[in-house]
Amino acid sequence: MFSKILIANRGEIACRVIKTARRMGIKTVAVYSEADAGALHVQMADEAVAIGPAPSAQSYLVADRIIQACLETGAEAVHPGYGFLSEKAAFCEALKAAGIAFIGPDVHAIGAMGDKIESKKLAKAAGVSTVPGYLGVIKDDEEAVRIAHDIGYPVMIKASAGGGGKGMRVAWDDAQTREGFRSASNEARSSFADDRVFIEKYVTEPRHIEIQVMADAHGNCVYLGERECSIQRRHQKVIEEAPSPFLDEATRKAMGEQAVALAQAVQYRSAGTVEFIVDKDRNFYFLEMNTRLQVEHPVTEMITGLDLVELMIRVAAGEKLPVTQEDVKLTGWALEARVYAEEPTRNFLPSIGRVTRYRPPAEGPGAVDGSIVRVDTGIHEGGEISMFYDPMIAKLITYGPDRATAITAMGDALDRFQIRGVGHNISFLAALVESRRFGEGRLTTNFIAEEFPDGFHGRELPAEGLTRLLAMAASIHLSRVERDATISGQMAGHHRVVPASWVVRCGRDNHPAEVATVDDGHDVTLDGRTYAVRNADWHPGQSLWAGTVDGHALAVQVDGTGIGYRLFHGGAELEVQVLTARAAEFAALMPIKAKPDMSKFLLSPMPGLLVTVAVAVGDEVKAGQELAVVEAMKMENILRAESDGKVKKIAAEKGTSLAVDQIIIEFE
Repeated sequence: MFSKILIANRGEIACRVIKTARRMGIKTVAVYSEADAGALHVQMADEAVAIGPAPSAQSYLVADRIIQACLETGAEAVHPGYGFLSEKAAFCEALKAAGIAFIGPDVHAIGAMGDKIESKKLAKAAGVSTVPGYLGVIKDDEEAVRIAHDIGYPVMIKASAGGGGKGMRVAWDDAQTREGFRSASNEARSSFADDRVFIEKYVTEPRHIEIQVMADAHGNCVYLGERECSIQRRHQKVIEEAPSPFLDEATRKAMGEQAVALAQAVQYRSAGTVEFIVDKDRNFYFLEMNTRLQVEHPVTEMITGLDLVELMIRVAAGEKLPVTQEDVKLTGWALEARVYAEEPTRNFLPSIGRVTRYRPPAEGPGAVDGSIVRVDTGIHEGGEISMFYDPMIAKLITYGPDRATAITAMGDALDRFQIRGVGHNISFLAALVESRRFGEGRLTTNFIAEEFPDGFHGRELPAEGLTRLLAMAASIHLSRVERDATISGQMAGHHRVVPASWVVRCGRDNHPAEVATVDDGHDVTLDGRTYAVRNADWHPGQSLWAGTVDGHALAVQVDGTGIGYRLFHGGAELEVQVLTARAAEFAALMPIKAKPDMSKFLLSPMPGLLVTVAVAVGDEVKAGQELAVVEAMKMENILRAESDGKVKKIAAEKGTSLAVDQIIIEFE
């Protein structure tokens, strides 16, 4: 067994590998760029080596610097995590030449499966069901259009070396094919230094289901069940679960056996994932094989009881797999939600900056009976979300004996996950898992687009849920006022009297309330109904309220706003004030401040790099026309005209580093 390994990655996956290595008694070496000098993975490792400037192309993607760090520290093996160099055959070859073990598959398997075009040819030869498509290299956008016509719309355009949703576009007509080919090629060139793309048939009503395989160097290979990864946005997974609520045993077995057959065809070893697209009739088609650990591997670990990182390390050290196919049992249910630094209400634009509050839910037994909570993260309070890397903050995983319990536990854990300083998608994730359609398991890769056709604007709570929150707000306000009334130094005869009558104001709606203090909380009569609000342990100033309202368990994040509270619960964000009756009368008279008219400007919706400006001063533009492209977090974002107009001024040039809401173009 190795005595020291280097993790050629950053963020949550580096921290994840360090945890397992520490448990196995293996020392770890972290590598870091200038932007990550204070990162959590650097703090957790036994040693850390600086490898270059912030851009990944000058640090995490420079194989020579990783190898030099191994030689300097005496690391015997490298775990690549996912992304960066994890699927680069040349990196694996260079490690081998330096006498350093690679904790992953060998060069042949990486080369064969890492190229999506070649992998489809190999899969077909191995008897694996594949999607109709064109597997040759496409020269230009006109050839792409001809191929799309031969296959039949809709089609999927994919980067051959792609991953993580980058370099992928769905096209429904010739114009989208031309545009998609250019964007996919550009993203692939930027992210993977390989601009080749291919085209295949896009399956409608599709589910994205993948099979986890694990193989050793002694000819043993098993599949560890499936993961449902259909909840996606822009082809990037958002929520994953294991097992799939859609598969039956026969389909699971068939998919697993085909995945193993493919792995054995390339003499695979280590952890790998064979991804399939599954239609509404459970017909499944091979998409690709990822020759690395997947982001969503924790859900498989939760239902199998196996540590995939440990198995990868043991296989790389020459050991045999400790399990056979007959030993693999799927027990319970697990969900994973990816917590990103982004603004869901602004079309999921990335958010960067310092994390001023980071308080994840406690790991271990969850608040829901029978549940377990796990948090994989690379962030700590005071850390920074950089524009140079993926915007993932953490992965929240919940487990239960059944799917309903796992879902309930996820909702509760999301309510308890506190992040401030940067935008995040926790409310959006909560809205997803709280939706009826998700609970029923009616999932496709179109789920988000269909459930939120006009984008995400926050979840509207059902009437009863909203009333419970308002009753809770009245309770916490009385606790605050009661504390204020006990302040020392008050003049004799002038002690503050705490009233029992209040008005809870949410938006422009007033809700009269009577609040009475009891031993373990308050009884709140709101709109004529009395609610038992119970939480004896909560004190003013605490940012999480966890208690019951009429016996219903509730976890609510509470931010003070000076004269009121901002409440976060169940995907909803509410602004609430608790006022005296007289103050509520005055509040109702306050005008609503109108937002400034910015319709004459094209603003950058995110911090990023201005890649192109497609118009010039004096140009007439039409609604929907491409105006500019902004790159952020390694993704290209096309900005289009919202209405017809004429360009008056170009305020930012190509190559400009943009701040959020910075003016790019002004119109007449």
